[in-house]
Amino acid sequence: MLEIGIFCVILLAAGYWAAMYVMGRRDDVIHGKFVHAEDAAEFVPAQMRTPPPPFPRRPVKAAKPANVQPGVDESKPVNSAALQSLLAAIQQDLKSVA
Repeated sequence: MLEIGIFCVILLAAGYWAAMYVMGRRDDVIHGKFVHAEDAAEFVPAQMRTPPPPFPRRPVKAAKPANVQPGVDESKPVNSAALQSLLAAIQQDLKSVA
């Protein structure tokens, strides 16, 4: 079991070395230098980003008066003859389409 663990660590190190070599970090692979002294002098801290604008608040709805009834439409009632004529027109349209 110990041999398997050691083999896995060596395999992981070889995989890491190969990935660094393929990505073009050959200096890091060969010399093992991951931090260069000349790069430290060029370090510039990141600028603070401005915060995003505040999210707009929802508009406040006005309260409805309690004594107003919902939209009651005071139109004349539909009679049977009007419905019959509408039905006949729809049937005529369906026959002409078919």
